[in-house]
Amino acid sequence: MSTTHNLNEIKQIRKKLGLTQTQLAHKASVSQSLIAKIEAELLDPGYSKTKQIFDALEQLTQNEELSAVDIMNKKIITAKTSDAVMDIIKIMKKYGISQLPILDNEKPVGLVTEHSVLDKVSEGINLSTQKAQDIMEDCPPIVTPQTKMSVLSHLLKYFPIVLVVNKGKLEGLVSKADVIVRMT
Repeated sequence: MSTTHNLNEIKQIRKKLGLTQTQLAHKASVSQSLIAKIEAELLDPGYSKTKQIFDALEQLTQNEELSAVDIMNKKIITAKTSDAVMDIIKIMKKYGISQLPILDNEKPVGLVTEHSVLDKVSEGINLSTQKAQDIMEDCPPIVTPQTKMSVLSHLLKYFPIVLVVNKGKLEGLVSKADVIVRMT
């Protein structure tokens, strides 16, 4: 990218964040007139001033990033480790969900997924005698409500869902669909 292109981005990013030139100047510890001259392409600032401005924009952009609390699904359907697998399958079918967090004393300990159910069927295991604890997969990642969307997106590359826990209590979950919906 050329310096001119980078400098042109300042105005676009500033407007996207809803900032005035004065507000950006304050955050970047530069003068408002410097911002105005850069945006009008009347001045090519030195490296240090350009870095200050882009550092401020990056910080402001990160502050604007959504967190788990902003995108999590708060209507969580769970099961207990002692619940019958056949009951769990009925719940998954009823609600049209493909995975169900498993709790032990209100604490997330695992996950039953369509995949874990099908694995047991393909192994010839009679599901009518199985409990959640017998077929559950490892617990998905647990994050705080403040976890940023960039972290959630990365975790969801490797896990079907991410659980959101606050002060030891399961408050929500984030699926790939929850993140994708917020991207538009």
